Amino acid sequence: MHRRSLLRAAGLAVPLYVLDGFDEALALLPSPARTPTAVGLSAEYRTARALFDKGAHTELVTMLPALLATAQDRADAGDAADFARLAGCYDLATEALSKIGRYSASRITADRSHTYARLSGSLLAAAASARTFSIVLRHEDRADTAQRVTLDAAARIEATGLTAPAQAAAFAQMLCTVAYSAAQAGDRARARARDRALEMIGDAERAAALLPDQPAGPLHSLSVTPASVTLYKVGVLWSLGDAGAAVHTGRNLHPAQFPTAERRGRLHTHLARAWWQWGKAEQTAHALLAAHRAAPSEVRDRPGIRSLVTDLTERHPRTSGVRELVAATHIRPA
Repeated sequence: MHRRSLLRAAGLAVPLYVLDGFDEALALLPSPARTPTAVGLSAEYRTARALFDKGAHTELVTMLPALLATAQDRADAGDAADFARLAGCYDLATEALSKIGRYSASRITADRSHTYARLSGSLLAAAASARTFSIVLRHEDRADTAQRVTLDAAARIEATGLTAPAQAAAFAQMLCTVAYSAAQAGDRARARARDRALEMIGDAERAAALLPDQPAGPLHSLSVTPASVTLYKVGVLWSLGDAGAAVHTGRNLHPAQFPTAERRGRLHTHLARAWWQWGKAEQTAHALLAAHRAAPSEVRDRPGIRSLVTDLTERHPRTSGVRELVAATHIRPA
């Protein structure tokens, strides 16, 4: 009963039985429902990725055990490409679990992704794994380690010469990830962390300048565009405490630049955090309302954003937009 209360307090919208089912699957994966094929696994992955991109977290976590079972069965034959696919499935699980605040499980999936990415021998699989691993490390307050993990992957990608579009996109993504980790490194060596964050996001902007405005091919964790790099820069700046600069940087971004509901919602939550840091309650409320319209789960399911809604409601209950935000999200002060 105490565990249920804690989960409610954390604001997790994914039902407890679904989360418990996934935890059980991490201990013992189910048997695949049918003989796995590479084509079938790719189709399952695309379905799962689409659920993530639209913020359907309950449906995604529900299907993850079957996806991982299929990918694991394929990888048991020891083919390098199948190891890479299995690592990618664990990356998707790590992203989803981190987003909804299921950090202990995300650590397990990140470790497994790292192992299978190394077995695959694929630099792109290793880069994607490093990115999701860094997310977990940041949530463990190990931002310095997150930087080292991602920089190592970035160096390996850069050594290829970046002759293929996928390599260039992965390199830009790695730089964004390092910048975000550096910005969240805390008070230790703050000036050095700030310089690193701004240097890395500047390098990412230059690396992304030659990339297309929309990601080519299937969407995945290493899809990056000039607009997505700018969105990362908004996050870097508010993490560094430069709220005004963050809002100024995001002023020319618009939802049509982002192909998924998840990214469109993230655009508005980044701006909401910057407005809140700047002390602008009304702008914060309207940015959160925009995030909820674009992707309700970006507000409803993420513990940090739920906390922001709660703080806003407690401190500024009569500010324009706050009442509408509470009605839309059903998030109220404890």
